[in-house]
Amino acid sequence: MDYLLYQIFGEGKDLNTLQMCSRAFVVFFIALVLVRISGRRTFGKRSAFDNTLAIILGAILSRAIVGASPFIPTVAASLMLVGIHRLLAWLSIKSSFISRMIKGNAIPLYKDGKLDHVHLTRSLMSEDDLLSDVRHIGNVNRLEDVNEIYMETSGEVSVIKKTKD
Repeated sequence: MDYLLYQIFGEGKDLNTLQMCSRAFVVFFIALVLVRISGRRTFGKRSAFDNTLAIILGAILSRAIVGASPFIPTVAASLMLVGIHRLLAWLSIKSSFISRMIKGNAIPLYKDGKLDHVHLTRSLMSEDDLLSDVRHIGNVNRLEDVNEIYMETSGEVSVIKKTKD
């Protein structure tokens, strides 16, 4: 049995095509399970907090496929990272302080008829970028038709149009 597993999955860095494909097949399903454990927000929210997990999982699990690291410890480390992510996400629901520390806050870019140039610079946005987002997201062509604009924690811009009385 051990010989058969060795033939299919190999060992170390000297893997043939069949062994790497076999590892990739198994790692694909392991990754699916890990993503299901971490929750939908990992790929739905696209915040820095969630993207970090996705990038690290990809980097770590790829090591299991190419044999750069031992298979079982690599999967265990990935499971531990998913557990940390889930714990921090749960804690951020319970504590606004932890939420702000992990995810940050929305940054006001335009409010009360005024652009906040300090926040635009902090967000690495020009006025032209902002106006483009106002047209694209808010479906308006002028800042005068907008009440507020924010850079959300996900990096997306949200536009709150003025209400028509």
